[in-house]
Amino acid sequence: MTHIIRMATADDAGGLAALAAVTFPLACPPSSTAADIAAHLAATLSEGNFRAYLADPQITVLVIDVDGDLRGYSLLVARPARDPDVASALTILPSTELSKCYVHPDHHGLGAAAELMHASVAAAAAAGARGLWLGVNEQNARAIRFYEKSGFRKVGTKSFMLGSTVEHDFVMERPVTP
Repeated sequence: MTHIIRMATADDAGGLAALAAVTFPLACPPSSTAADIAAHLAATLSEGNFRAYLADPQITVLVIDVDGDLRGYSLLVARPARDPDVASALTILPSTELSKCYVHPDHHGLGAAAELMHASVAAAAAAGARGLWLGVNEQNARAIRFYEKSGFRKVGTKSFMLGSTVEHDFVMERPVTP
């Protein structure tokens, strides 16, 4: 099995949406309803949404490509945080948001997520960011451990709408250089 991490192209939009449909539910709290997850997938992680992300010059999408099959992705947003809770929590500016970072469950535990994170940090640094931030559901202990191992620290909290439910996220940040 050979994999590479590369910049996504418009041709990847459908594959990204299919991958998001598998990976996003894994990050949701156990109390999340199927209807709320489906609403979020339709509103933000559809093929059309990915086409828009890929066309936006302030967004970078990286993918893990395994022999032509997408097995992970990250989405970086290089613009100031719009959420006032996030903006007031960040300490390293300018900062890029790591909006999405997901790996197919078949690749969990194989180092793919760490490689994707390393590439994401490098992409943010190359684009001029000094910091990288993300929001992670406060109940997602596995992701929080991974982010802490990746150099992130908790700096605040924010709310996140998952369909019709308000979820609570930790805001985490890290410098893009060690």
